Order: sequence, then C-alpha cells, then structure tokens
Amino acid sequence: MKKFSRQISEIIIHCTATPRGRDLDVADITRYHRQRGFETIGYHYLIKIDGTVEQGRDCSFVGAHCLGHNDRSIGVAYVGGLDSAGRPEDTRTPAQRRSLAGLVARLRSRYNGSSVHGHNEFAAKACPCFDVSKEFSGRQPS
Repeated sequence: MKKFSRQISEIIIHCTATPRGRDLDVADITRYHRQRGFETIGYHYLIKIDGTVEQGRDCSFVGAHCLGHNDRSIGVAYVGGLDSAGRPEDTRTPAQRRSLAGLVARLRSRYNGSSVHGHNEFAAKACPCFDVSKEFSGRQPS
C-alpha cells in the first residue's frame, strides 16, 4: 500500500451494518474486508460500542469506503446500524455519539474546510442509518 500526500475535503460516516449490541473491532473489520479483496480495513477510524475510537487504515493512505470519494476523504464507521431484525436503525450508544462528535471535530480541525457526509449521500444505502447532514450541518470555518 502506497502512502500519498492527500488533500482531504470530506469526512464520510458509515456504520458496520451489524445488529445492535454486536461489538466489533478493527481486527474483525480487517478480516472481513480482506475476505472481500481489500488489502486491509477500508475505514480510517472505527468507533466501538463503548465509544472507544480505534485507528484503522492510516490517514495518509487512500481509503476503501466510498467509491469515487476515497482519494479525498477520511472514512469513519461506528459499530452497529441494524436493529435485531436486521433493519437499518441508528443504534449508536451515547458513548458512540460523544466519540463520533469529538472525532469529527478533531478531523474538521485537522482538515480545515472539510465537509461531513453520510455514506448514503453517495451510494444507494441506508448507511450510516442517521441524518449526518442534520447532525453535522455546516462546514468548518476556513
């Protein structure tokens, strides 16, 4: 995997599309993504059920999380996104909500002017199963 000097303009939020309460970590997602043919985990960050933020793919590497946007984005996923019947639902715990808000704030500061999007803005998916534009409206001031 090659490192690139990247101009980041987007932060894209995802869910793991797993049922409420089923925790995963970066190692689990890495195994799954490798089974799908990825070199490693496609996301740059993963937020576990308890709010722990794990580093996935290094931010200097192009992600593998949103077709057509990977070269200019950082991919963040929270564990969950499905109810017990497998239907899309915002399953974020209070700890995940706090961690996501903090991580997005840090990323917006690091990548000044970056916008925040849900994966569903770019693909015909429910992911991340909540309205990202409502929760993270506006751009970070330049």
